[in-house]
Amino acid sequence: MKRASFLPAILAGCLLATSGLAETGLPAKKQTLNGLYMTAAEAADMLQDDNVLFVDVRSRPELAFTGVAERVDVHIPLMVMPEKAVYSPQKGGYRMRFNPDFVLAFESYLMENGYDETVPIVLICRSGARSAKAANILREMGYANVWSVTDGFEGDKAKDGPGKGQRVLNGWKNAGLAWSYAIRSDQAYPMDLGASGS
Repeated sequence: MKRASFLPAILAGCLLATSGLAETGLPAKKQTLNGLYMTAAEAADMLQDDNVLFVDVRSRPELAFTGVAERVDVHIPLMVMPEKAVYSPQKGGYRMRFNPDFVLAFESYLMENGYDETVPIVLICRSGARSAKAANILREMGYANVWSVTDGFEGDKAKDGPGKGQRVLNGWKNAGLAWSYAIRSDQAYPMDLGASGS
């Protein structure tokens, strides 16, 4: 697997390159090398075109417990929770790690489904940070037409008001776009298909 051998170089290149990003009004963690962004509502419009690939990069538990956009073509998590997850008091949650199969799963899915490097790709995560990271990785792999949904599936947290601290501002769900708790078999993470247990 040639891609896996240069994955650390891809990640390092993404970290270095983000220091030169243009001003977008977005937080740094939501900015991408390609500079291609859209809101969930704008993504829903773009995704009327069946030739656009829609990839959810959230973790498996997120899809299982918060749902998935009905239009999502495939789920390929950028981050995974280790078997022995460690609680992080700073984050108020469990630490996750980079999915070592992300690159392989992505390229395998594209090859098996007849896509090439020119396919328009829309990435979604919870609130726009992981989709930006995934977009940068894909850019380093040669995919230039990659869009990040800046408000994600669940949206941003409210800073004040009755919903303070809750993800009620924007995002796929809050925009009233079509979603479901059921993950279709064609959406399921390809590396899990045929696996027993876990």
